[in-house]
Amino acid sequence: MNQYEVIKRPIVTEKSSLLKETSNTYAFEVDRKATKGEIKSSVEELFKVKVKSVETLIQRGKYKRFFRYQQGRTKPWKKAYVTLTEGKIELFEGV
Repeated sequence: MNQYEVIKRPIVTEKSSLLKETSNTYAFEVDRKATKGEIKSSVEELFKVKVKSVETLIQRGKYKRFFRYQQGRTKPWKKAYVTLTEGKIELFEGV
């Protein structure tokens, strides 16, 4: 899998901002088929940092009402928390 296909987007929330400041941990939405090793190597290659650990989880899809009576569900997606040993990811610095 290509390194640009593994990481889809960064997740910027209050919780991820707090984790970034306290424990140097960043959150990303990743491909559902990506393994921890692939996530680690793609973060190291894309952002030129050293990764300490990777934790993953699968977020379940939420139930939504699309029209008056029709209900559906959003797709489940995979989230990864990446802890760095040293350095920072410059993508998150202005946020």
